[in-house]
Amino acid sequence: MFGRERVELKTPEQILKMREAGLLTHAALESVRAALRPGITPAELDAVGAEVIRAGGGTSNFLGYHGYPATLCISVNEVVVHGIPGDRPLEEGDVVSVDGGAVVDGWHGDSAFTAIVGEPREPGDVELVETTRQALWAGIAALDARGRVGDVGAAVEDAVGGRLGIVDGYTGHGIGTAMHMAPDVLNHRDRDKGPKVRPGMVLAIEPMCTRGGVDTDVLADEWTVVTSDGTRAAHWEHTVAVLEEGLWVLTAPDGGAAELGARGVRVPSE
Repeated sequence: MFGRERVELKTPEQILKMREAGLLTHAALESVRAALRPGITPAELDAVGAEVIRAGGGTSNFLGYHGYPATLCISVNEVVVHGIPGDRPLEEGDVVSVDGGAVVDGWHGDSAFTAIVGEPREPGDVELVETTRQALWAGIAALDARGRVGDVGAAVEDAVGGRLGIVDGYTGHGIGTAMHMAPDVLNHRDRDKGPKVRPGMVLAIEPMCTRGGVDTDVLADEWTVVTSDGTRAAHWEHTVAVLEEGLWVLTAPDGGAAELGARGVRVPSE
């Protein structure tokens, strides 16, 4: 641990264990992505992801977290995050964000993606999803400079470039022996630059963007976060380890090699 935020630093051996959790998380989310189609319900998708985590020998870090009732958060259209999987069938053109994680031997993985069901309804939905995805990778790449954690938010803001709203009040986070740990990882510039980036840090980076404003409301279920103006939202996330020799995206099957390599960032071979 170091600094005022008591950031948990991991050993290389512990990061290897987190890689197992990250790959299982990836497998669960990819199974959901493959099952996305008009007519399927979020509850059915939740069952798909839950089975992959169970079969892989892990447990869900969402199920039961502060009483959360499902394995995944599945957020549709104006729902930004924490959507509880329900029984309303998905429709052609829905924008769906899927967020989930797995625990293996006490170590956590956490990841999210956004996809459009079938054909998009509006070109703006395509830009929403892709710009948010690019902002995620820009934020991850910013860690390579070994500056401050706040550099992630600056990179996300620059990548979005004012084309979308960056959701206010929800951040990325440290991750390891718990799903949510210090430090907070903002998705915008801030006067507080946060702790110095050091080897052994593992962070969940997760920009959330909208086609409209940045304000949100929480519904009566005390979980579901929606855009105040009803515009659609996207959410992307990866768990990223900072190593002596570079960055390692624990929830990406290639460790982030393709996306980070294109940005000139070192990714160690496994």
